[in-house]
Amino acid sequence: MTDAEALAPTDTSAPPAAHRWSPVLAMALATFTVVSAEMMPVGLLTPMSHSLGVSDGVTGLSLTITGLIAAVLSPFAPMLVGLRDRRTVLVAFMLLLGLANALTALAPDFAVLALGRVLLGAAMGIVWGLAAGLGPRLADRSRLPLAMTLIFSGVSVASVLGVPLGTYLAALLDWRAAFWVLALLAVASAAVLAATLPALPVHGRGRPGSLAGALRHRGVAVGLAITAFVVLGHFVGYTYVRPVLETDAGLGNGVIAACLLVYGLAGVAGNFTLGPLSGRRPRTAVLLALAGVTLAAALLPYATGGLATVLLVLVVWGASYGGVSVSTQTWVRTADPAGIEASAAVWAGVFNASIAVGSLAGGLVVDHAGTHAVLGTAAALTAAGLLLAARSRPGAGRRG
Repeated sequence: MTDAEALAPTDTSAPPAAHRWSPVLAMALATFTVVSAEMMPVGLLTPMSHSLGVSDGVTGLSLTITGLIAAVLSPFAPMLVGLRDRRTVLVAFMLLLGLANALTALAPDFAVLALGRVLLGAAMGIVWGLAAGLGPRLADRSRLPLAMTLIFSGVSVASVLGVPLGTYLAALLDWRAAFWVLALLAVASAAVLAATLPALPVHGRGRPGSLAGALRHRGVAVGLAITAFVVLGHFVGYTYVRPVLETDAGLGNGVIAACLLVYGLAGVAGNFTLGPLSGRRPRTAVLLALAGVTLAAALLPYATGGLATVLLVLVVWGASYGGVSVSTQTWVRTADPAGIEASAAVWAGVFNASIAVGSLAGGLVVDHAGTHAVLGTAAALTAAGLLLAARSRPGAGRRG
């Protein structure tokens, strides 16, 4: 979203969204649905690989495909959709998300699965690119911080809870059932958006210069680099957690689903713990999140001797990563409050690009060097982000 969009006449001529929470919660549901669909292969990697007749590394490319498409589209979403009403655009692309999940559920081979994931990436890029700047149009100034937290909570909760629930459903039925449920959820989310969002017209086109300005801001650039390191490291390792739990820890499908559910619950707790902290002390929240992910990725290869130690490490990982989205986005927002719309769009692009590259790199490492190497790589990447955050402050940046 650009400055022109944020200053549309509808923003100042009437109270935003009549200070109702239903549009904000509808956006949280949309972001939850989008990110759950993106992340679902993490928990279903092995059964998907067996069903499609490809390796775990190849199946992991389903995350790479989605992330790359979303990474390219999300920073430019306001420019790509032009002057179209944002409510109409969001509803249309949530329906496209439903179609993408249905196609994935029907896929007889990896080629069809890849097509479904391309459509998913397109839907995700537009929805997330627009959602990042909708807060000022859905809540008044006094309620804006909570509105933004709720919108982004959909991302955090999906990252840590959507996958375990899908894994549990797949254990009861099969992996395709999880994507059918996501298809139905996308359609339901589109209906909720249509019913609750106010009209969101736009009276000015986006400008590429606003994105370049965000990248030139030193504090924003550091925040984007920290985001890239932690998300890249997380997805190098977490994409292949299921094979680690199967081969190294010797756990069965039901126990793995339970482990990922515990991870998810810890992540929800981390989101709502580190989220408020990031509002007061963004640097501290980022340091805690990155330290926890680094520690967990480094320790998991040595914690597979018993279920209790596996669960302990996954709790640390989940609680820490649960706060990554809100804390890194708050770092970027704190660095340049005047350019929040442009920086949020770029942040979304960096986040998705890091997911894509991380899952791809993790697939290459796990196929050639094994599970211990992939977790070591994850820990090293996240540690680099931790070091950068320790040497920086979000408020210290300025435009170069």
